[in-house]
Amino acid sequence: MSDKKMTSSRLHHLKSLMLQIAQGLLEAEAAETEKEKEKYMDENCPTLSLPGSMQEMLDLCKKLHQQIDLVDEQRYDMESKVAKSNKEIDELKIKVQDLKGKFKKPALKKVRMSADAMLQALLGSKHKVSMDLRANLKQVKKETKEEEKESVGDWRKNIEDKAGMGGRKKMFESEA
Repeated sequence: MSDKKMTSSRLHHLKSLMLQIAQGLLEAEAAETEKEKEKYMDENCPTLSLPGSMQEMLDLCKKLHQQIDLVDEQRYDMESKVAKSNKEIDELKIKVQDLKGKFKKPALKKVRMSADAMLQALLGSKHKVSMDLRANLKQVKKETKEEEKESVGDWRKNIEDKAGMGGRKKMFESEA
C-alpha cells in the first residue's frame, strides 16, 4: 500500500457512504424484527372473538387466566435459567482470570499498625508474640561526675554571688 494520506474530502465521502450503508442495515434489521414479532403474535395469540352470552364470556375469561398462568410459569422458568447461566458465566470468568494469572492489583492504603498488632492479626489470638525490641536491650547506667554538675550550675547564681565589691568579697570568703 502507498504511504500517501487520504484527502479530507475523500475521507468525508467514504465516511458518509459507510453511514448510509449502516443506516440501511439497521432499517432492514428493524423491519425483520417487526415481522418476527407479528409472526409470533399470529401463532400464539389468535384473534379475539367476543361471545354474546354471559356464560361464554366467563369461559373465555377462565381460558385467558389459564393462559396467563402458563405464560407466567414459562417466564419464571426462563428468568431462573438466565440467572443460573449468568452465575455460571461469572464463575467461568473467575476461572479464566485464575488461569491467566494476571490480576489487577488494588491500590493499597497505608495503615498504621504496630508490629504486635500485625503479628496478632496474621497469627491469630492463640499466638502471643511480643515484638517489643526495647525490652530486649541491656540497661546501661550513665555515670556522671559530680564535679561537672557543680561547675556547670546556674550562671545567674554565680553572677549574683560575685556581685558585691566587684566580686572580690565572695572570692575572699571562699579562700578563708
